[in-house]
Amino acid sequence: MLPEPATYAITLLVYGAILLLLIYYVLTLADLECDYLNAQECCARLNFWVHPKFGSHALLCILLLLGGHWIMFLLNLPIVVWLGYEIYKQPRDSLGVYDPVDIHSRGLLKVHLRNCMIYLGYYFTMFFVALYCMISALLKGDPIKRHEEGEIVTEF
Repeated sequence: MLPEPATYAITLLVYGAILLLLIYYVLTLADLECDYLNAQECCARLNFWVHPKFGSHALLCILLLLGGHWIMFLLNLPIVVWLGYEIYKQPRDSLGVYDPVDIHSRGLLKVHLRNCMIYLGYYFTMFFVALYCMISALLKGDPIKRHEEGEIVTEF
């Protein structure tokens, strides 16, 4: 499908975008915790980005699957399943994953902050794994042309 370096470059872009989104999540939840935002506005801001985050990670998994990068696909599959489960398990009468009624009354603010920190750790780790994979894909083969064992030939 796509060349291997291009696949990993797209993977890095998706991971970077999700990392920025998660930083936005943490800052918004911290504003709610400090009472700079009300719960309804905070949850509306966060719920807007729940489906794009899930969709971008699902498309990333499909890209890795079609590209034949099985290990990266298997490393990303649990998060897609968890994000899908998180969306699916919401009651029909709630406003989304982040519900303004439940966030204070049931003490879910600390749970959401903890989950965001776990996601940040996972995505930082996967960002650097994808960076390593992209660098190794770029360096495949012999970039220096050699005629014999010890001789290095450069062409200018």
